Amino acid sequence: MAAFPVRGLVEVLALAAVYLLAARVALSLAAEQSHICPVWLPSGVALGGLLLLGVSRWPAVALGAGAVAYAMGVTPGVGLAVVLGSTLEAVLPALLFRRMEGARELHRVRDVVWLGAGAGLGALLGSGLGTLGLVLGGMVSTTQWGPSGWLWWMADLLGMLLVTPVLLLRRPRRAERSWEALLILALTAAVCVGVFAFPRPGSGAAHALTFLLFPLMAWAALGFGLRGAALSSLSIALAAIAGTSRELGPFFTADLPHRGLVVLQLFIGITTLTGLLLAAARAERRQAVELLELLATTVRAVHEGVLICEVRESGELHTVFANEALCALVGRRREELVGAAPGDLLVSGDGGDRQRLAEALREERSLRAEVALTRPDGTRVWSEMQLSPVRANGQAVTHFVATHRDVTATKELQARLVAAERVAAVGTLAAGVGHEINNPLAYLALNLEAARRGLAAQGAAAPEAVRDALSSVRGAQEGAERIRLIVRDLQVFSREGAPERGLVDLNALVPPAVRVVLHTLRSRARLVEDFGPVPRVLGSEARLGQVLLNLLVNAMQAIPEGDPGRHEVRVRTGTDASGHARVEVEDTGGGIAPDVLPRIFDPFFTTKGNDEGTGLGLAICQQIVRTHGGELRVHSVPGQGTTFTLLLPPAPVQSAGSPPLHAVARGAGDSGPGTAASGRKGRVLIVDDEPRLAQSMRLLLEPGHEVVTVTRGEDALARLAAGESFDVVLCDLQMPGMDGIAVYRRLQQEAPAMVQRVVFISGGASSPEARAFVETVAHRVLEKPVRPDVLLATVEAVLEGSPPEVTPRGAVGGTRRG
Repeated sequence: MAAFPVRGLVEVLALAAVYLLAARVALSLAAEQSHICPVWLPSGVALGGLLLLGVSRWPAVALGAGAVAYAMGVTPGVGLAVVLGSTLEAVLPALLFRRMEGARELHRVRDVVWLGAGAGLGALLGSGLGTLGLVLGGMVSTTQWGPSGWLWWMADLLGMLLVTPVLLLRRPRRAERSWEALLILALTAAVCVGVFAFPRPGSGAAHALTFLLFPLMAWAALGFGLRGAALSSLSIALAAIAGTSRELGPFFTADLPHRGLVVLQLFIGITTLTGLLLAAARAERRQAVELLELLATTVRAVHEGVLICEVRESGELHTVFANEALCALVGRRREELVGAAPGDLLVSGDGGDRQRLAEALREERSLRAEVALTRPDGTRVWSEMQLSPVRANGQAVTHFVATHRDVTATKELQARLVAAERVAAVGTLAAGVGHEINNPLAYLALNLEAARRGLAAQGAAAPEAVRDALSSVRGAQEGAERIRLIVRDLQVFSREGAPERGLVDLNALVPPAVRVVLHTLRSRARLVEDFGPVPRVLGSEARLGQVLLNLLVNAMQAIPEGDPGRHEVRVRTGTDASGHARVEVEDTGGGIAPDVLPRIFDPFFTTKGNDEGTGLGLAICQQIVRTHGGELRVHSVPGQGTTFTLLLPPAPVQSAGSPPLHAVARGAGDSGPGTAASGRKGRVLIVDDEPRLAQSMRLLLEPGHEVVTVTRGEDALARLAAGESFDVVLCDLQMPGMDGIAVYRRLQQEAPAMVQRVVFISGGASSPEARAFVETVAHRVLEKPVRPDVLLATVEAVLEGSPPEVTPRGAVGGTRRG
């Protein structure tokens, strides 16, 4: 704290000394035999010192002004007025400049304006007090108060405008363009010598040469900023004052010296103020350019696409800027985007995006939306767009700025998740519907079979009414079989998850897929199935079935309705030269254009309308085929049709497996109604919560076996615990209360000998626990509706003690599990 007064005292004394030195220089430039100075340099020293050191150093100004007044021999009253005026004229602009938050670098036009305004007010106060003191002291007559005040005010004002900016200059970081500075200095010195040194007073040549100083001063200001403007203006002013004081140059008039002095002051003032304003404007422009370059560099470097559009008088938008990220997003060069309408980037068929964008532009408001952009090759990319209006000075909107973030991958993931959720929901629904249909369908099929056998037992001598009834029953059986196949196909193609893999027979997988689309296909084309020998493949039955179904749907949609005799869809299976399983789906539709063909497997690329496709079908198919180690090829001829070829590697180990379901059925159907092929009569326990289904199975089995039916798992365990013995247990897998899984686990603990005699009956293993159970236990699982011949053959196999038939998982045509 003690060091501050000492430092302050040193600064005050130093500023006062500089003030005195500036006064000596100013008085040396005064006209001969006069103390009238065109520019009072100490006023600039005083203001510059207070701006640099602080207003608290005002005693230095008072001390310097008092010393100057004493040296000039004025009376104490005049000296006091001069000291007071000189001090206030420095303090007032310094306080005003700080109050308006002016920058000492004077790099803004407003800084120069406030400096000039403060200097003008301060000089007005100082000159008023000074001339008042002169008038009161009798040194100036009352009639000369006005002219004297003007000269005093202009001298102090010019001193502040000339000297203060020089004192505020900072040390340059390095010498820049020194040759240019030397050239400006040499030219300015030459012109000043030519104007203010040699010409006679009032010379026209001197007046003409004076105008050369303005472009030189402007060159210095625009080339070197405040430093060039301040030093150039000060040099020109000193040269003009020196020449005029020696009665040389265009501003000296022998007859009216005061008029020449006023013209000189106006020349210096205009030159100085113009230079400072040019330097400030140059600094502002430079800052604006640097800021724009920074913003442009930042915008170019951001990962999000940025598009800036200008609003023309007609209301149309024209692109004026696009960064590299946007060019990469839309696959275009910047030259292609600048000057074009931004709406050209939107997908032409997406009217909703265009309408929302048009409304936002019309209402001049912000908009956040997901839009589809198109590339030159026709591909579509999804972008999250943020549109913002830009208003000039808070008035009308002149530009719109749109930022684009690529969300194509996110949209694809969302679409896949939605598709997966949809498949899962359909799978859950199919499992539930299938279970509800299979139960009544099972006892319907069993009762029809029992009625058929009863009617067929009358032989050829049966009355005509009996034969008609038998024909009707067989027709009903065919209808029930069709219902069974439809339910089974629905469960195959809508199964939730289905990650399991097994041996898949593609020849057996094609018919279910064909049956799904056959009804709709009939109005468009005829279907041709051409089956050849094909190796079994290792894969997911549901996933591969989804691929075949999608290819058939695409083939169907490629053919217009109304002329089925002209078009056909052909499904061909076989084995290619490398041993791979091959499935071809061929149509005679319009074909695919050559420029579209390379992109048909791209996500979201579609040539269909929004009501027919999302552009994910073939992309998902290709992904499924690749996960199976296969390949999906396409060949198309415009106007002739398209062929999709599915190639899958054969399974490493081919297994004959168990005979297909229809083969087992035909083999078992040769026995008589309800009789075992071996003639052995067994005791059968049927556990099913559907009494009608249990009753139908009892009627089918009872002629050859003793049958006991229960509707609850608890009742079945109670009979076994009571000591009853059964050769076969037919147990429903899913029942309310204690289901088949719980019954099986209780048997493992309480009656392990009965475990191998259990045959499960399932309407579709819909829960994950049920699917996991049927995949782990080595037991027969009959799917509802159970065909009578299959039920009889299964009971016979258990009675004979043969091991359970286990078909490889996923093999179509065998005894499916789950």
